[in-house]
Amino acid sequence: MHLYCTGTGAPTVILEAGLGDDSRIWGKVQPELSKLTRVCSYDRAGLGWSDPRPGPRDSESIADQLHGLLAAARISGPIVLMGHSIAGLHMRVYVSKYRQDIGGVVFVDGATPDLIQGMRKVFAQFLRQVVWIKPLVTLGVVRLAGRCGATPPSGMEAYAGWYQADNYCNPSYAAIYSRELEGFEPSVREVMNTSTFGDLPILIFSQDPNVKLPTLSEDARAKASSLQEGLKNLSSRSRRIIAQRSTHYIQIDRADLLNLEVPVFIRQIRGDAPQPSEYGSTKAE
Repeated sequence: MHLYCTGTGAPTVILEAGLGDDSRIWGKVQPELSKLTRVCSYDRAGLGWSDPRPGPRDSESIADQLHGLLAAARISGPIVLMGHSIAGLHMRVYVSKYRQDIGGVVFVDGATPDLIQGMRKVFAQFLRQVVWIKPLVTLGVVRLAGRCGATPPSGMEAYAGWYQADNYCNPSYAAIYSRELEGFEPSVREVMNTSTFGDLPILIFSQDPNVKLPTLSEDARAKASSLQEGLKNLSSRSRRIIAQRSTHYIQIDRADLLNLEVPVFIRQIRGDAPQPSEYGSTKAE
């Protein structure tokens, strides 16, 4: 498995990407956070530079594999888990299994069980698309069409070489992607069997519900925002920040906000900064 660590200091921030993404997705965040502490991004099995592994791709399996990876790299607690999208489920299972290692959790528009269940039709459509994309990748049609070597998002030009090795053109990518989709239902059940985090520090970043998206209606955006608000119930030491002008990919649209607020969160965990006086609050920035 591919692990990419930069910076020094504690706690170590572990970056977990969303569905189908790999460590490159943190290219606008990891360099800045590394100025304060050690930050490690990684590729789940079969994605990016990590070899595929047999077995299910549910939250239990992913949490156990991450724990094994950190042990092999001799990275011990405290760690801060920081994850995007579907990683919201994986992190909750990780905390339930390895609570003694965790110093804090940062949700970056993290998925919730109710959100996943409400998007069954969307995920079913993704699965159908993957079925016909897989042979096109294997036959080289996708590469011939110029879909390989994707252009990095603005601000991530330093990672252009990494994007030339885009895993979208890896013949095994479609199979891994479909297995992660198939892991959603068991992951939801696993998260439903976990408990709250007690007084574990939690920072929640949510996309702007006022940003219109072609795939989500106004009602759907309002529902998603309500579920994000519910994440605050996981801990008595939680806060939520709505990233204004951001879509689901806050780490790309509003990397500036993450790079401003997460270091403060880290310093609070260290005891180097005053603790927040507004636990349970929600603000927009």
